[in-house]
Amino acid sequence: MKFSKLQATGNDFILVDALAEPRKGDWGELARAMCDRHFGVGADGLILVQSSTIADLKMRLFNSDSSEAEVSGNGLRCFAKYAIEKGLISKMSSRAGQSNRSLSIETLSGVRKVKAYMLENKVNRAEVNMGLPRFQPEQIPVKVKVDIIPILDYPLVIDRKKLTLSLLSMGNPHAVSFLSQSVADFPLAKIGPKVERHAMFPQRTNFGVARVLSKGKIEARVWERGVGETLACGSGACAIAVAAQLLDYVNKQVDIILEGGTLTVSWDGVGEVLLTGPVEEVFTGEWLEERS
Repeated sequence: MKFSKLQATGNDFILVDALAEPRKGDWGELARAMCDRHFGVGADGLILVQSSTIADLKMRLFNSDSSEAEVSGNGLRCFAKYAIEKGLISKMSSRAGQSNRSLSIETLSGVRKVKAYMLENKVNRAEVNMGLPRFQPEQIPVKVKVDIIPILDYPLVIDRKKLTLSLLSMGNPHAVSFLSQSVADFPLAKIGPKVERHAMFPQRTNFGVARVLSKGKIEARVWERGVGETLACGSGACAIAVAAQLLDYVNKQVDIILEGGTLTVSWDGVGEVLLTGPVEEVFTGEWLEERS
C-alpha cells in the first residue's frame, strides 16, 4: 500500500489515497500499526482520502491509538497539499499557474474550506477555515452545570493541582488552561491524560496549556486526545486563540508558538476561525500489509 508522510509544524500524518488503495480491514488498527514510532512508519495519525458527495473530497483521520477524530487543522493542511500535488481533484489541473488554490473537504465535524498557497507548483502554506467555535456544554460536549456561556475559568483539581479551564469545541472538544509561568514547566505528561479522560468529558478532550506573551503572541503546549503531546495542534491553537480573545488577553489575530513552529489564528469574535501555517512532505513509501 502506497503512502506519503507529511508534517505541519511537527504534527505528522501518514496519508493514504483510499480511492486507489481500497481495503476491507480495520483502518483504526492499521493506524495503530503504521503510526508506531518504533515498529511502524511513525506519526500522530493516519489520514484517508475518500470521495465525497458534498465536498471536493472526504478526510477521515485515525489517531495513533486507533480512535477516529472529528477534525484536525494541521491534518487538513496536510490533506490539501497531498490532494493537490497528487492531482486527486481533476478540475485543479488547469489551475497550475495560480498562486493559490482552494478546495472543500468533508470531515466528521462538517465541511472545511482550505486555501493552499503555492510556491513553484508546490503547496508550502495553507489557510484552513475551521468553522464556528461552539460553547454550549452539549456541543463540546462536557458535563457541567453553569449559568454563564461561554465557560471560562472553570475550576478543576487534578492531583492537587488547581486548574482553570476554558471549554469549547472547534469541531472537537478542547479544554484550555492559561498559566502565569512558562508552559515548559507544566507537567503535561502527568496532567494531560487525566484531563483528557476526566469524567466530565464524555468523549474525552484535548487539553492545552498556554501563556500569553503579548497581545499578538501566545506560547502553548497541547495534549491531544488519542495521541498524547504533539509538537503542534491546529484545532488546539484555534481553541487557545478563541479562549484568549474571550478573556480579552489578545487581539483578533494571534501567533500561537508551539514546539513544532508557529501557527497564526484569526477570529473576529463572531464568525469562523481561520488557521494558517506551513506544511511539507517528509517522504513516500510502501507499507507491507502482511508481515511476520
